[in-house]
Amino acid sequence: MFFDVIPKHCNALLDSAHNYLVSRGYINFGVVPAIKDRIPAEPSKPSVIIIGAGLAGLAAARQLMLFGFKVTVLEGRKRAGGRVYSKKMEGGNKVAAADLGGSVLTGTLGNPLGILARQLSCTLHKVRDKCPLYRVDGKPVDQDLDHKVETAYNLLLEKASKLRQLMGEVSQDVSLGAALETFRQDYEDAVNEEEMSLFNWHLANLEYANAGLISKLSLAFWDQDDPFDMGGDHCFLPGGNGKLVHALTENVPILYEKIVHTIRYGTDGVQVGAGAQVFEGDMVLCTVPLGVLKGGSIKFMPELPQRKLDGIKRLGFGLLNKVAMLFPYVFWGTDLDTFGHLTDNSSSRGEFFLFYSYATVAGGPLLLALVAGEAAHKFETMPPTDAVTKVLQILKGIYEPQGIEVPEPIQTVCTRWGSDPFSLGSYSNVAVGASGDDYDILAESVGDGRLFFAGEATNRRYPATMHGAFLSGLREAANIAHHAKARTMSLKIEKKPSKSTHYYASVLDDLFREPDLEFGSFSIIFARKSSDLESPAILRVTFCGPQTRNHDGIRPGRHLSNKLLFQQLQSQFNNQHELHVYTLLSKQQALDLREVRGGDEMRLNFLSEKLGVKLVGRKGLGPSVDSIIASVKAERGRRKPGTLKSGVMKSKDTTLKRKIVRKAKVVSGGNRTTSSPASSSRIKAVGSSTTTIHLTNVDLEPKPVCAIGSVASPSLNIRVNDDMGSKSVGSSVHLLHNASIGDKFEGNFGSSAAPLLNVGGNTGSNSDGPIYLRSTYDDSTDTFAPPTTGNLASQHTSGDGDMESMMLDGEYRM
Repeated sequence: MFFDVIPKHCNALLDSAHNYLVSRGYINFGVVPAIKDRIPAEPSKPSVIIIGAGLAGLAAARQLMLFGFKVTVLEGRKRAGGRVYSKKMEGGNKVAAADLGGSVLTGTLGNPLGILARQLSCTLHKVRDKCPLYRVDGKPVDQDLDHKVETAYNLLLEKASKLRQLMGEVSQDVSLGAALETFRQDYEDAVNEEEMSLFNWHLANLEYANAGLISKLSLAFWDQDDPFDMGGDHCFLPGGNGKLVHALTENVPILYEKIVHTIRYGTDGVQVGAGAQVFEGDMVLCTVPLGVLKGGSIKFMPELPQRKLDGIKRLGFGLLNKVAMLFPYVFWGTDLDTFGHLTDNSSSRGEFFLFYSYATVAGGPLLLALVAGEAAHKFETMPPTDAVTKVLQILKGIYEPQGIEVPEPIQTVCTRWGSDPFSLGSYSNVAVGASGDDYDILAESVGDGRLFFAGEATNRRYPATMHGAFLSGLREAANIAHHAKARTMSLKIEKKPSKSTHYYASVLDDLFREPDLEFGSFSIIFARKSSDLESPAILRVTFCGPQTRNHDGIRPGRHLSNKLLFQQLQSQFNNQHELHVYTLLSKQQALDLREVRGGDEMRLNFLSEKLGVKLVGRKGLGPSVDSIIASVKAERGRRKPGTLKSGVMKSKDTTLKRKIVRKAKVVSGGNRTTSSPASSSRIKAVGSSTTTIHLTNVDLEPKPVCAIGSVASPSLNIRVNDDMGSKSVGSSVHLLHNASIGDKFEGNFGSSAAPLLNVGGNTGSNSDGPIYLRSTYDDSTDTFAPPTTGNLASQHTSGDGDMESMMLDGEYRM
């Protein structure tokens, strides 16, 4: 009937509004059959890995399943719920559910957990306001005195609020505890011991609410979430909050005892390492507590942005512990839900300062004692028997003077949330130096929509609450769906390459003819010539086709750059094409990669293991790289003509004329190695010394080291005859076939293994005849073209080593 009164032209707007509310989790979420039945049996959308089966992870999982995503939840514990844990306690004929973690629904108006409770037909129990306090000796605190101290406490908080307004930004570096202590000293002379104990009890309650020491809470922002408090009553859920967890886990694929240690994310998806297993997906949602993020037990690859790391460091993560006790009967009465106990020691003011009675909601005579503040940290190492003994002493001091016997508990449980490796604390707070902005920073996704974060510490409005965690899960489910849709639309567009796509692909190929860095099979161009180490760089890795082994079992090219002759020969004579793959790095990462030792295999391992990047085809870089390509092209156009990829400028005396022909002549001359003098040719060698050496006589000794397909590449020993006599200049030497004049090569002139010159030839044949390798300088590309003529199977094998002589036009700088 409602839809009948809506004008037809408004239907589209109504549909948009409805879809927005559903996708954002504002409506139609939860566990009722009408929603569960809408979850598709066969997911049709991308896969999402969710780390953590707490309220945030479960909320996100159910929403994403409803949206059609394939979901896998990895949980380190043997149970779901995370910091929401309803422990079944029993003994004799008594059974009760103890909420050892999150316990109170703080406000029911608009609280999604209240909605879940109603969906489960659970009636919430209002936490009654009555909370009597008892002195150290067990006597009740006078109500008038209680009211007086509470009024003074609230007045000090108001003064602290005014102080931070006067201080402005300076207040961000001041703790709430320091401000309160300053004002408290004004009343110190007028306060007696009992009043001070009462005041300390309120401070303990404040530290309980924030799970942090007031000496570490930010004066400026400790209460930044107060304006967003849920309205309505604070409530217990009868039977424990585990009911919510149990309902949310229904039909959700959860893998338990999967302790995640690594999260890799990149442009092509994510990998999550848990134990010896690796789980792959399109996206990953991390819902681990802030304490775990602070602890660093999960390694992100690549590392999280510094902005997020700083936010993780600034926010506080406090501690609250509990002692749960199941008794044979209720001796404390059923007319109240809470009562407090004072202490005369300010450092232990949070030790068993507040008791929660669950007798009316847990199903049995259950009592919980809370430990907050500094006492909560000391409690981590207190033996359980000592803790229970202290609690019983307090209870006996309160009730035995009233003629009420305190029985021994049937079962007790002590929490250790600070030592729990899956939480390392209880909940977040705004520490000194932090602000509400840090919650937003923690909520930011990373890796272009691949890595997402949820949990109470990512919810600026509702931190440190169960509903805050749940809402963050709904939020991230919407964000994941949004990014997945955007990525799908982008892929559809990319399926039809535009003219600009072809244009930038061509420009990229041209740019890599003259990379800024080149080592091994790796080439790099930088987006701009600056000292900014965070500026982007494009990395290209070149792989060649199948290779065969020579008789020595050495794979050709393992230690050689892809610019060397053997790759040119392989491509030309084996009819194999080069394969180029790419990725984006920062300039700093590119420089770090260059320093990796151990060859290309170690560099590839560094890319994967250390930087967490994956190599993709040209299209895999996405359209965003086009702007980088355009900027490099524009920058190259402004370069001086003499700039080389090595970063070394050509000197005027080494500048060659266009259309240069470089020749190498190999002739047979007997059983000894000789060289035909070429008085018109000079080789200019530059190494560790800046001295220019003109070689008048070069002896060449053939020494085969590897094969390329059916073509072997000889390695030559070059000996220099000068006035001082003959000496070895280099061994295992290779002449760059496609090197530009002026290229700089590694090695020191005169060392035992200085790479100088490299010629191509075949050492696997006994055929006679000279070799002519001819290469032509290409004006348009500033490189030498591949050899166009030459009999590559004409050089004698090693052992029959005949002489070879070389005639080289031009001067070569090495």
